[in-house]
Amino acid sequence: MYLPHLFSPLKIGACQLAHRVVMAPLTRMRAARPSLAPRPLNADYYAQRATSGGLIIAEASPVMATGFGNPGVPGIWSEQQVEGWRKVVDAVHAKGGIIFLQLWHVGRVSHSSFQPGGALPVAPSAIAISSEFKAMTADGKVVPYETPRALETDEIFGIVAAFKQAATNALAAGFDGVEIHGANGYLIEQFLQSHSNQRTDRYGGSIENRARLLLEVTQAAIAIFGANRVGVRLSPYGIANGSGEADPMPLYTQVVSALDPLALAYLHLIEPRSSGAGRAEVNWQNVPSAMLLFRPVWTGVLIAAGGFSGEAAEAAVAQGHADAVAFGRIFISNPDLPRRLRHGFPLTPYNRATFYGGEDAGYTDYPVYDGLAPA
Repeated sequence: MYLPHLFSPLKIGACQLAHRVVMAPLTRMRAARPSLAPRPLNADYYAQRATSGGLIIAEASPVMATGFGNPGVPGIWSEQQVEGWRKVVDAVHAKGGIIFLQLWHVGRVSHSSFQPGGALPVAPSAIAISSEFKAMTADGKVVPYETPRALETDEIFGIVAAFKQAATNALAAGFDGVEIHGANGYLIEQFLQSHSNQRTDRYGGSIENRARLLLEVTQAAIAIFGANRVGVRLSPYGIANGSGEADPMPLYTQVVSALDPLALAYLHLIEPRSSGAGRAEVNWQNVPSAMLLFRPVWTGVLIAAGGFSGEAAEAAVAQGHADAVAFGRIFISNPDLPRRLRHGFPLTPYNRATFYGGEDAGYTDYPVYDGLAPA
């Protein structure tokens, strides 16, 4: 397979990539319990997928104890978690890889069983996720989402401070940068979108107000890492976790336009055709392309993600629609994915049943291709 554009160098903020095949952030729920610190198994997993000069965006990691809603996801608020992540980062760096950490707060996409003291999850407004979506409790039951508690205005300052401390912790762990998770229906996107944000203070109402949290969190991360080591992930037209703006273009055009002058390392856009792909096989038809819509607005490095094949990724880069492409599910089952794409080797299919939780099965036991072509 000849993919010259996908396998050409790229400067991404302060980092020099050898190729443009990025590992997308992937929730796997295999952190140690109860500490939620990464463990040696996690270091092995990431090291398997590291390539010299390749970018890995490590899985979404809650910035505070109230910010998670899944069992076994690694955090980034405690010293024990920092120590666990340091071993992951060291393992990736030993392979010549580059690794960012995705900073996360799930907001209403949680359940009281995960919250300290059994409190309700927090959100911009006291609006529950619709009944077509279901929550998972800490003991594995599937139940309707609870109506969250609306954050008080002064509490939002604490959310921003938690993201800043998480960035500080990520720097201490040795990460090359951080990505702000503003996608997939989680807290920052809940603030962005009008159906989940009905606030009347400075964080609600106008698009400028609804985007305030994202911009404050991004600036907080910049204060720690510098703008050229911070990325932002968005999902225009996405429908994951009850998200969805009636008319996304005005919102996301203004948001991307506000981020553009910050000179970030990159903007990471999820294609609508793959919204919610972590939970089921989806490929939405007749939906717009995020990279095509927002490339004219964004002047920096653009990473596209969502259902790309090697050939489609090559075309996106060759045509200037994206500068790099992030791969998720097929990176799970193909630890040597860049090598396979470059040489046209066959891909190992993934097993969805082993995506979340467990040990090495479906995690570190996928084989590399045993062909004779060079790495």
